[in-house]
Amino acid sequence: MMEQATKRRNALVEWVRLIAKDPAGLLGLIIVTLFVVWALIQGSLEIAAVETHDPRLAFVLLPHNPMVISQSTSLLPPSFKYIMGTNADGQDIWSRILYSIPYSAAYPAFVVVLSAILIGAVLGIAAGYFGGWWDEILMRITDAFLSVPAIVLAIVVAVLLHASFIGMIYAFIIIWWPIYARLFRAETLKVKSMDYIAAAQLYRVSPLKLFTKYLFMNAVDPIIAYAMLDFGNVILTASVLNFIGVGIQPGTPILGTMASDGVSYGFPRYWWWAIYPSLAVLVIALGFVLLGDRLQDIIGGRAAY
Repeated sequence: MMEQATKRRNALVEWVRLIAKDPAGLLGLIIVTLFVVWALIQGSLEIAAVETHDPRLAFVLLPHNPMVISQSTSLLPPSFKYIMGTNADGQDIWSRILYSIPYSAAYPAFVVVLSAILIGAVLGIAAGYFGGWWDEILMRITDAFLSVPAIVLAIVVAVLLHASFIGMIYAFIIIWWPIYARLFRAETLKVKSMDYIAAAQLYRVSPLKLFTKYLFMNAVDPIIAYAMLDFGNVILTASVLNFIGVGIQPGTPILGTMASDGVSYGFPRYWWWAIYPSLAVLVIALGFVLLGDRLQDIIGGRAAY
């Protein structure tokens, strides 16, 4: 077990080295790292603020309090004090973007993608390994889901779940898992005929160990790169739904909603109100796309050493 952990740690270090050799991949790695670090720090502060009933904790690292309404600072253009300007309520847009990142970007992306990977792994590996009627039923279900555009299906499911933020998350998980089920099934079909699988069966390895250590761990690498791209896809899709009014959480700054408000009430005269939240979504999604593309090259053996 220690030897396997060491090998994966060495592989991770090698991945980082290869990513850093490509300018686009390095840019993606920097953006994603900053995004994850900030989401963890700010998210922890927001949780601490709720647990201690002290809302000031959530704002200690922000330039301004993103919730305070002030008519004296309404619709100010970008300046040294307000680098991305203010909205109609006088709230600092930069502070609201920073405050919203854990809730409106990081939380949906990681919950949806990791849940989809978990569900897809269980069903996809079982379908690829056992085959037969289980495989046939699963593939027909995934085909039915994949035949409908994801954004349309997300809107329908979210609305049926009362268009709440949590409903949107459930909707995303429902529409995302079939993709991973297909990916894990395809990888399982490749690895199940390998000698180490036959050896594990010969030594009567427990089904749980066979699925986790021998099938999942050897099928997951190519899926990591796809999942990295999917983080950006989830953030973009969530922002689009928030923009059109699905999944809005009243009183909470959300990137898609901020952009929608800016377009509805201030664009083009007060352009910064809509442009900067939109750019934030674009930059975050672009970071995951650049990093995912580079990982695909590395895992596929196309990266230059």
